[in-house]
Amino acid sequence: MRRPSFLTLIALTGAFALLSSTMAKTPALPLFARALGAPPGLIGWAVMVSTIPGILISLPAGLLRDRIGTKPLLLGALFVFASAPFLYLLVRTIDQLALIRFYHGFATAIFGTVVGAEIVARYPTDRGHALGVYSAISTIGRSLAPFLGGALISLGGFPAVYIGCALAGVLALTLGTQTSTELAPPQASRKEPFTGHLAAVLNDHLVLTTSVVEAVQYLVFGSVEAFLAVYTAHHGWPAWRIGLLLGVQLVVVVLFKPRIGRLSDRYGRRPAILGGLALGALAVAALPFTSQFIPLFIINAIFGTGFAATTAATGALVGDRARSGGFGASIGVLRSIMDVGQAIGPVLTGLLIQTGGYRLAFVTLAALLGAVGALFALKTHKAHPL
Repeated sequence: MRRPSFLTLIALTGAFALLSSTMAKTPALPLFARALGAPPGLIGWAVMVSTIPGILISLPAGLLRDRIGTKPLLLGALFVFASAPFLYLLVRTIDQLALIRFYHGFATAIFGTVVGAEIVARYPTDRGHALGVYSAISTIGRSLAPFLGGALISLGGFPAVYIGCALAGVLALTLGTQTSTELAPPQASRKEPFTGHLAAVLNDHLVLTTSVVEAVQYLVFGSVEAFLAVYTAHHGWPAWRIGLLLGVQLVVVVLFKPRIGRLSDRYGRRPAILGGLALGALAVAALPFTSQFIPLFIINAIFGTGFAATTAATGALVGDRARSGGFGASIGVLRSIMDVGQAIGPVLTGLLIQTGGYRLAFVTLAALLGAVGALFALKTHKAHPL
């Protein structure tokens, strides 16, 4: 029997890993924190704390990957995915919950960095397509998590959902051991200091600009994902209709990201990134001016298309710019900056809504996409075609 390709196996591993980690968060985390007696402020911190490891560890993980290879880091991250769900079963206080969330955050931070670096290293001529395929398949796990998690909580309470997370995490670890024997050796010389590749990345203004683009895109995506549900609930939408509305984003990403990634391999990264940012800005700006299902469904689908276009090309562009052996350093910088955006997005948007309502918040988010698009266009208009 033909052995599945590396891309297929790692994408399936990512799907189960994201199913496990997302199911522990949505909708379980805020509900569990509330059941522990936490006030809203502490619930917000419990949600945010898992993004801190991404800011702290993504770059060191990328540098270490360039030195020792992907295998040990991949298996270490998958061990955290598999072990963290069992620890939730022991939680009795909000402090314990936050501590386990912090531990759980290392899994996503390390896994995303080393897998991204491995893919851009393995697929030099079709990075956009390969990253798009990986993202699309892994997003399926993320998409199923809220529905499955909600059902498990309804059927068996919080222990049931965390046992489900554990099963998915253990399956991800099992699949990961099947891919580990195929992983490429590290490209960096063991004699070369870590600072060499890191300095090259930090001195590349295009890599830093692209990382800021990714951070702002995820800032907006996370904010829309969180607050569009609240916006529509405020207008009296039932939960099933809100689920359909939010689900269209993920369906569009799954369908279009590999295709847009392949187009960026053929025609360049710049058109995909700028086109995606423009679509996203227009869609987000339009969101607060209607509360009808069909218009919001179409607008959200357009936003999902823009998100897919931008993120299909950003990681590939950073990989294109990496010098041989420095893929982990480049992806580590990208993900560290991206996690900053993910961490501050919901907090910033919540403050904007409290200050001036949904129109101010969504229009500001649209302006951020437009501003970072203008910055990227300015930085690349005289550069070699991207």
